[in-house]
Amino acid sequence: MKSLIAALLLAVLALPAAAQVRIEISGGEAAALPIAVVPFQMQDAAEGDAPDVDLAGIIRDNLFRSGLFAPLDPDNHLSQPSRLEQVRFQNWRALGADTVLIGRITPLDGDAYRVRYELLDVYAGERIAGQRFRVTSAGLRNLAHTISDQVFETLIGRPGGFNTRIAYVEETGTGDERSHRLMVAEADGHRPQTILTSSEPILSPDWSPDGERIAYVSLESGRQSQIYVQNVATGERTALPSFDGINSAPAWSPDGERLAVTLSRDGNPDVFILDPDGDADPRPITRHFGIDTEPAWSPDGETLYFTSNRGGSPQIYRQPVNGGDAERVTFDGNYNASPSVSPNGRFLTFAHQRDEGFQIAVLDLEDDIMRVLTDGPLDESPSFSASSSMIAYTRDTGDATELATVSVFGRVQGGLTEFDNTVREPDWGPLPSAD
Repeated sequence: MKSLIAALLLAVLALPAAAQVRIEISGGEAAALPIAVVPFQMQDAAEGDAPDVDLAGIIRDNLFRSGLFAPLDPDNHLSQPSRLEQVRFQNWRALGADTVLIGRITPLDGDAYRVRYELLDVYAGERIAGQRFRVTSAGLRNLAHTISDQVFETLIGRPGGFNTRIAYVEETGTGDERSHRLMVAEADGHRPQTILTSSEPILSPDWSPDGERIAYVSLESGRQSQIYVQNVATGERTALPSFDGINSAPAWSPDGERLAVTLSRDGNPDVFILDPDGDADPRPITRHFGIDTEPAWSPDGETLYFTSNRGGSPQIYRQPVNGGDAERVTFDGNYNASPSVSPNGRFLTFAHQRDEGFQIAVLDLEDDIMRVLTDGPLDESPSFSASSSMIAYTRDTGDATELATVSVFGRVQGGLTEFDNTVREPDWGPLPSAD
């Protein structure tokens, strides 16, 4: 889980709790939008000019994973148009597509390409979006994510978040050869980069809202846990003041000015707020004899959600940042932990156990309806995407663990790109800066 004291929470016995509406997901809720993503056609290309990146395939996979789109199987396409005038809309209507995405790629000098796409309304028979790009071969994957974002925002009305990144921890080796790496990859798991390597555990990575820094916990001092803030681009990092006992579970505030953390400096794990530059004393948010950990901010920065066993079993509570009483949020199941709040503020996701095994669940904060999204047996560490439509998490494969995603209504779940080593504790990064 996301903190050093998750093992303590697992050991707590469950007590009876109030009832909460609970739904088991099978097949999703809202209908997905049928879309045809036609393979992009090469124009004026000599042999060997075609890029080795399948733009349409990446776009198709991105939209499918969101759970809001149902891409048609390309094998069932009746044609492969690349321009509006080549499209026979009656054929696409017969296949059940609402929209069609077409595109073309033209090789240019200097390892560059011109890429043009058009998004078409099948029933209106017209173009509803499109753009032309110039990009190098190294930028084609990012371009596929950008086009995915534009299609998503055009049809859904909010950013898609496909051009974001995921941070996670990777473990390799055994015994004295064991290595821990802080990794950053594209949102679909491709092109991973190592940000930090340590012989000691790395825990709880959390992106800053500007996407430039990651806060995390390291045990490299050999004495106790310590929280670091690291610049992703430069590798420069700062060690925050370390206190006696546990220093864990950093979570950036939405304005990037504060970190919520778990400290046991007063003898018991509680949630505190501190300056990420370490210039001020931590301010306590909770003071309780139970274990309070794993803080997560609401998007408006006014509320902190956290895991606590103060009621007898690990459950999620929320408390105003500027003073007020803690309120219990989860009631179904004997274990609910590792909260993550969707950027739109509507959903809360967490690791859930009711009978056997651990699954990823989501609570609609408006309707107070909880949905179990995954099957387990050991699904952990959920983190919302910037679009609020997908959740990244880790799942047990029997031999190791892998990163996976699930759509917020449970329609689509599956692994990302293959991982050779054990991975854990993903944190989905923010939307790229508009600069």
